Amino acid sequence: MARIEELAFTPTPMGELTLRRRFDPVVDADVFEVKLGDEFLMSSLFTAAEEELSRLGLAALEGERPLTVVVGGLGLAYTAVTALDDSRVASLTVIDALPAVIDWHERRLLPTSGRLLDDGRTALVEADFFAVMRTEPGTHPALAEPVDAILLDVDHTPQHTLHPSHADLYTVEGFGRLARYLRAGGVFALWSDEPPHPDTMTALAEVFARVDGHVVEFPNPLTGETSTNGVYVARVSASVPSP
Repeated sequence: MARIEELAFTPTPMGELTLRRRFDPVVDADVFEVKLGDEFLMSSLFTAAEEELSRLGLAALEGERPLTVVVGGLGLAYTAVTALDDSRVASLTVIDALPAVIDWHERRLLPTSGRLLDDGRTALVEADFFAVMRTEPGTHPALAEPVDAILLDVDHTPQHTLHPSHADLYTVEGFGRLARYLRAGGVFALWSDEPPHPDTMTALAEVFARVDGHVVEFPNPLTGETSTNGVYVARVSASVPSP
């Protein structure tokens, strides 16, 4: 039996997008991987930081009120399904620019797909998250009004984006536009393949009332060592009225 199975393949403006499943003898389990061209984007072997993106981001929200949450980037959906574990989450909108990725889950090709689709709080929306953030709140159908939390997991890091058009978000001006989509006391959390970068921390601090950078450590079964990712958590002042 083949150790690698291609589950889906789609040309995109950013390159050839591939979803594949392979058996990994090191962990004695199937591993799901996403490639864009020759570049590995994500693997089900390494989901700790994606899950912590949700946990850390939502933990920064005070109170027990029902929460509206947006996830930018669907991928393997570990960020999204972890958000659903928080009982305060009343609605979860996942925005992804690639219809192929949404199709993977609608076809239930991934271990997370059933949990995602069978939860009535979830909506999958095809849209360019970065383009949405450039619009005025209330004008884009993908995000009609400000929300309590935005969790973003698309680019490798703010300094290493998948597409040049994403770079303008990771600036003082870009973070300012994003903050308009958050309610008073709302949270923006961002995953990074690397520990928090000083330049990004500084830019976030220009916009948000509080900014924390977290280093997430997790075991790497391929190297036998510990690997690290980063999670930024930025909070809007609770005294600022919603846009």
